[in-house]
Amino acid sequence: MGTFITLEGGEGAGKSTLQRGLGDALRARGLEVLTTREPGGAPGADAIRALLVQGDEGRWSALEESLLLTAARLNHLTHTIRPALARGSWVLCDRYVDSTRAYQVGAGGLDGAVLDALNALIAAERPDLTLILDLDPKAGLTRSRGAEIGEDRFERKGGAFHARVRAEFLAIAAREPERCVVINAELGPKVVLDAALAAIEARL
Repeated sequence: MGTFITLEGGEGAGKSTLQRGLGDALRARGLEVLTTREPGGAPGADAIRALLVQGDEGRWSALEESLLLTAARLNHLTHTIRPALARGSWVLCDRYVDSTRAYQVGAGGLDGAVLDALNALIAAERPDLTLILDLDPKAGLTRSRGAEIGEDRFERKGGAFHARVRAEFLAIAAREPERCVVINAELGPKVVLDAALAAIEARL
C-alpha cells in the first residue's frame, strides 16, 4: 500500500501551496505522487463540489453539507485515492475528513457521532499523517482567493465561524498527536515546506 497524507487548515492557510511543494520534493526522490483535493478529486465528487462551494452561505445545513461531502468522499476514495494507494503511490490530499469535522461539527454544530457514522459507512481510510496549517482566520481570509474563482461560500460565514473552525482543527491535533502535526502557517511557504518535510521524515 501507498502512503496517505492529508493537508488541513482554514481558509487561506496555504494548503495548496504546500501540496505543490511537497509533491515536487517527493517526486524528486523518485516517488510516485498523486495530488488531489476535497471536495472533488473525481468526476462525481467535482460535481458535488460545485454545490457546496457556490451559492448563499445558508444554502445547506451542516447535516446536509456532511451528507454531500460523504457522497463526494466515497466517489473520491473509490475512483482516485484507493486505486493510487493500491499501486503504492503517495497521496497528498488537500482537505479530508478533518475538514468536515472542523467545519460541520466544530463550527456548524453537527453531532460528531453523525460524522463518525458516515465515515464508518463508507469505510473512510485513516491518513498516515495529517499536517494542519494553523493561521489566524483573519489573516487567512485576507489571503484566500475563493472569491476570485466563485468558491467563497464558506469564506462568507463570518469571523466567529472561522474561529471555531480553527479551534476544532487544534482540538483534533491535541486528540490525535500520533497522526497530526501542527505547522505555523504564518512563517512563509519555504519554512512551512521545510517543517512538513521534517515531519514526513520523522513520522514516515
